[in-house]
Amino acid sequence: MTTDLERVVVIGVAGDSGCGKSTFLKRLTDLFGQEFMTVICLDDYHSLDRKQRKEKKVTALNPKANNFDLMYEQIKALKEGRGIDKPIYNHETGELDPPERIEPNKVVVIEGLHPLYDERVRDLVDFGVYLDISDEVKIQWKIQRDMAERGHRYEDILASIEARRPDFEAYIEVQKQYADVVIQIFPTQLLQGEAAKESNLLRVRLVQKEGVKDFNPVYLFDEGSTIDWRPCGRKLTCAYPGLKMYYGPDSYMGNEVSVLEVDGQFDNLNEMIYIESHLSNTSTKYNGEMTELLLKHKDYPGSNNGSGLFQVLVGLKMRSTYESLVSAPAKVAAKV
Repeated sequence: MTTDLERVVVIGVAGDSGCGKSTFLKRLTDLFGQEFMTVICLDDYHSLDRKQRKEKKVTALNPKANNFDLMYEQIKALKEGRGIDKPIYNHETGELDPPERIEPNKVVVIEGLHPLYDERVRDLVDFGVYLDISDEVKIQWKIQRDMAERGHRYEDILASIEARRPDFEAYIEVQKQYADVVIQIFPTQLLQGEAAKESNLLRVRLVQKEGVKDFNPVYLFDEGSTIDWRPCGRKLTCAYPGLKMYYGPDSYMGNEVSVLEVDGQFDNLNEMIYIESHLSNTSTKYNGEMTELLLKHKDYPGSNNGSGLFQVLVGLKMRSTYESLVSAPAKVAAKV
């Protein structure tokens, strides 16, 4: 049993492959520190290797291809302060390698396809986020990556997306209802028709569940109101077609939520302090911290639009939740 950890906080980051989890995890490292954060890729809990999945005709998205019993036992052990021998899934060979020893840490991030799928694992998660990309953007990103970097054909890319769709809808997408926060990425609505299709502009929504302990949603101007805001002007530089922000209450997958939205992109990140000054409940420790975190890695994908902004905001809320949990009186577990 590890004695120097009063509380291990577990964060769940869910989403399909290629949805921006890696960039988000880098932003979390800025907030928690690399030495205090351990990331576990849940692909390591595949119970079937690539060859076996092909033989049984199941995808990695299917629960039948994953060992949720072991996942639960090991995440529970880490949360209780005990080390584990975690399996390793080798993405190059498609096979399982010998396990590695993992010791508990202040923050344990479980990321991948299924962090919120199994109820037992879900109950261990202190804060969960789902990264949700619309089909249009997913196809565009996958084409850019796979055609440019891997030489894949357009038809093959579309076929692979369609082949995964039934399992994605059945086993991955359903986890959105359990997340405390969902970051959604859509094509812009600032342009119409062909101009919209050819544009790289994005509309990004931060869906924040209401009534979550240790989590107060971020709001724009007036909490609970419905706000449409065009911040472009003397204090914020915006090229055509500009930038639009929205905030308001909503209902999402059976949950009462607050929604914050950014459509368009920021031309000058140094001016983000103007946006930051109009947001409340950001959980920053000082004025300008949100802007500073964005500027620190302005080369990261999405830094000039709502995806980077909301990744930073969610990271700040996770830090706040962590601090609330570790400062709360420790619960003494009953001995069996």
